[in-house]
Amino acid sequence: MFICKNCKSVDKFELMFSPEYKGNKSFKLNYNENNDIEITVDGYTFVPDLTFMNQFSVCKYCGQIYMWDYEDNYNKK
Repeated sequence: MFICKNCKSVDKFELMFSPEYKGNKSFKLNYNENNDIEITVDGYTFVPDLTFMNQFSVCKYCGQIYMWDYEDNYNKK
């Protein structure tokens, strides 16, 4: 699980598609059996890591980018 270091929301992120992206922009978010986030974009499914989050995810609530951490790491600080 990921946490926004700015507003402290957990997993409340949205993806923004680059204007150059040529796919259908079909986006789906769900959780797998390990309670990990799974993202499906145009039929390609993956579990995002922290690098992905900090490169491509924008917080839905505060709009921050490059501000993600693993929830467990953040709560230990």
